[in-house]
Order: sequence, then structure tokens, then C-alpha cells
Amino acid sequence: MRIFHIQGDQFTELQALPDAAPANGYLWVGIARVEFGQNIAPLQSALQRWTGGQLVDLHVSDLLNPQLPSHFDYTSWYDLLVFRRLAALGADANADKIDARAALTRIDTSPVGLAVFDRVLLTVHPADCMVREYFANRLLQQQTPGGDTRNSARMPPSPADMALRMANFMVDSYLELRRLLTKQLDQLQHELFGTNPNQSSWKLLLESRNELHLLEDTCEDQRAAVTEWIDALDELPPEGDATVLRERELLRVRARDVQEHIERVLSHVRRLEASAENAVQMHFSAQSNRTNEIMRTLTTLTAIFLPLNLVTGFFGMNFDTLPGIHSPRAFWITFGTMLVLGIGLSLYFWRKRYIGRTPR
Repeated sequence: MRIFHIQGDQFTELQALPDAAPANGYLWVGIARVEFGQNIAPLQSALQRWTGGQLVDLHVSDLLNPQLPSHFDYTSWYDLLVFRRLAALGADANADKIDARAALTRIDTSPVGLAVFDRVLLTVHPADCMVREYFANRLLQQQTPGGDTRNSARMPPSPADMALRMANFMVDSYLELRRLLTKQLDQLQHELFGTNPNQSSWKLLLESRNELHLLEDTCEDQRAAVTEWIDALDELPPEGDATVLRERELLRVRARDVQEHIERVLSHVRRLEASAENAVQMHFSAQSNRTNEIMRTLTTLTAIFLPLNLVTGFFGMNFDTLPGIHSPRAFWITFGTMLVLGIGLSLYFWRKRYIGRTPR
């Protein structure tokens, strides 16, 4: 568990849960899901001291559920956003080092819970989630004397702003994998339509298609959650001073930006799905075309040998009065006739491109 105090341009990490909420700024408590389950009582007591309210039991169950889809809910004293991250395992370190053939099968969609109070942000992460560490290191770096802050954004002014930044980061972490996932599908398609297709590539393509369906469902849940948050912001009463109204408008802008990023992810996932479906259909078409070529070749060979079988069957009848049956030259005449007939039919079918050459 890591506790931070954010005030203006100051970002300070605390060593323990404070007894009271700070007079200025807000608190951010980031905790792993397993540790959250072990420390529910002290966290609930701390929230009661800081905000005058606690997490609802159903929301506690949601934060402990590792299979929960993305959704949004709210109470009179806090909002709850559960957002499933979209990232490949190991992508936080260096996405270029991930095997392109296994990128889709390594997609991680673990949920991250964000409870947004007026002056407290509680985030519940998976044990291996890099979202908390990324923001903690980034904001702490801004406090480093002499650090390069030319490209660093200002401190999040509120818990809601911080929560939306985290959601946006989780969406953008998938956008960084677009090139890698597209490369994987291209590799699989080239292998499947090569001269010696690998059966493992075919299996991996089917697994990737199923994973893309799961990603589409995840993105749709994310979009619905952010849309509900925007609707909740729109339903707030218009009363308040200029600072409050401006902060709400900035939250709407940031929420719409997150929604637009989700739409981009969803659009890309659907394009990959269409590409995978096209690859499947093209594979079946190629197999059907190969079967047709085999049947055409067998049919052509049958047409060549059918008249030859007719000749041999005719002279194979057990009659003593067949023409030429006692002639010493009859066999060679019949054999020559059959040879010319076979060669002629073969040349005819070859010119018709039924054998030997790919038909136009």
C-alpha cells in the first residue's frame, strides 16, 4: 500500500495512513487487491475519518472481484469506476521485445478499481499492475530538484482528474500495441497461405480471433462505464462558483477524451477482427481451391485411362474368334493405338490447362 498527498504542485508520499484528512489537497491511496482484502477494516475506518463515509459492502465485493467487467456506479459521497486495463504482459517494460506471434494470447485485462471521493482517491490494483507505479514515479519525478519537467503535465487538481488520467493511461497502453498485434496477424496469414502451412499457426490464429472478441467486449464495457460517468457529471446541479464549474467542465473534457481513445481502440480491435475473419475465410477458400485442383487432376487422369481400359477390356474377352487374335502383329498394332490415344488425350488436356499448368 502506498499513500500520497497531492497539494497544488506538491506530491508527497506518506509512510502510514494519516489520522485526519489534510487541510489542503487530497489523498491518493493505491493498494493491491490482495492487500486490500486483508486491510478492509483499517481502510474503512480511515475513510470514515477522512470523508465521513465508507465503501458500500457491494462495492467492496466488486473491488475484490478479479473477474468484474468495467462499470461505473455512484453514491452520495463517492463514485466508483472499475476499469479493466488492456495491456500485453511485459509490455510495460518494452513492447518491442514481446514476441509478435504471442502478443494477442498474452493480453492482460485485469480490473483496476477507483473509488473517487471529494478529497480522497482509493485505487485497487492487481499485484503486477504498473499503473500505480507509473503515476507514482512520474509525479515524484516532478518533485526532483533539477529534473526535466518540460514535457511533464501539471499535477492532477482533484481525485476525479487523477482517476480519469489513470483510465486514459490504461487505454493508451493498448494503443501502443497496435503495431505489434497487426504484425502478428500479418505473420500468421503469410504462414497459413505459404506452401507448407503450419498447423500451430492455424491454431494460434483461432486463439487470436477469440482473444479479439474478448477485447471487443472489454472495450464496450469500458465505453459504457465512461459514458455513465459523463452522464453523472451532466446530471450534477449547475450551482456553484466559477472554480467548481470550471473543474466540472475540465472533467467532462477529459472524460470525453478517454471515451474517444476507447473508440479508437474499439475501432482497431474490430479491424483486427475483420482481418482475422478474412484470413479464416481465405484459408477455407484456399483449401477448397486445392481440393478442386486435386479432383480436376484425378478426373483428367480418369478420362485419359477410360478409353484405354475399354480397349483392354474388349480384347480381354474370352473368345477364340476375335479379329486379329491369332495375328503376330495384332498386339503391337493395338499397343501403338493405345499409346497414341493416351498421348493424344494427355496433350489435349494439357492444352486445355486441365493438367500440368495452373488454369487461367
